[in-house]
Amino acid sequence: MSQQSIKVGNTPAVQYLLRIGDSCLVLAQRISEWCGHAPILEEDIALSNIALDLLGQARGLLTHAAKLDGQGHDEDQLAFLRDERQYLNPVLMELPRGDFAFTQLRNFGVATWLLLLWRRLETSSDAEVAAIAGKAVKEAAYHQQHAADWVVRLGDGTDESLRRMQAALATLWPYFNELFDADAVDAAAAAQGLGPAWSDLKDDWRAAFAEILQEAQLAVPKDSGFRSEGKVGMHSEHMGHLLTTLQYLQRSYPGGKW
Repeated sequence: MSQQSIKVGNTPAVQYLLRIGDSCLVLAQRISEWCGHAPILEEDIALSNIALDLLGQARGLLTHAAKLDGQGHDEDQLAFLRDERQYLNPVLMELPRGDFAFTQLRNFGVATWLLLLWRRLETSSDAEVAAIAGKAVKEAAYHQQHAADWVVRLGDGTDESLRRMQAALATLWPYFNELFDADAVDAAAAAQGLGPAWSDLKDDWRAAFAEILQEAQLAVPKDSGFRSEGKVGMHSEHMGHLLTTLQYLQRSYPGGKW
């Protein structure tokens, strides 16, 4: 017998925290796919540790979101028992892992965004969110530097590594737009002092991104009008397969514990 799905509330505070927590959770799942497959042992360990850091950040936010939601759920139920449309991560996080260049460029873009976000969340009006951010900001700084080193190394490397990095940039660039789209949830979070509107992070993110691209001998692409909508539960065809893997044990063996 499979486990029944749960639903969470749609208050702006809960939705805002789920957007960040789900981003960390889903990207952690994608990065963990490199375990045992990275090009060198040291990088295998590094990517696994980054995935674990993101998972820890997700746990903190999902636990707090569940508390604010007030339906008696816990972090595990939010992680494993929601249907696809109840996940609120930007589509960027759920795209297949791609090759090593794709992974490192996405990691750099997301880590830069998270670092800016966590720094702002350190002054959140919600003390629990501020405490989670205080720990996460150090981890995000490491993740950003690690990925930036690889982006420069590959972009300014061989013809083949440059080709792959350019291909990754062309694929990922339109999906970064969703990180900075404004809506009512963001506006409410900013008005309450819970956290910044994500659109406020855009200029700093673009400056940091452009600096690394220049160092990597890569040009900033032209802006795209494409808009993904994972933040409101509209996901890509890749999300269902990812959730099948993520949720298999809890769905098949309800209430299972490590």
